[in-house]
Amino acid sequence: MKKTYKIEVDCANCALKMEDTAKKVEGVQDATVSFMTQKMKVEFAEGADVRNVMEAVRKACKKVESDCEIYLD
Repeated sequence: MKKTYKIEVDCANCALKMEDTAKKVEGVQDATVSFMTQKMKVEFAEGADVRNVMEAVRKACKKVESDCEIYLD
């Protein structure tokens, strides 16, 4: 399953940090973060609980880039 989320991130380097971090979260098969479009595309592993995985992604991204935001709704 793939989903796209609106995000707020200040620079391309920060977006890359978010992308690398998101890919390491359990339940994420692949992730792409676009600074230009302010969107994060996430491909979830089969059977993953999307809501819980995205909460973990948000938490992990906040650790590497404290002023980023991922809108889950």
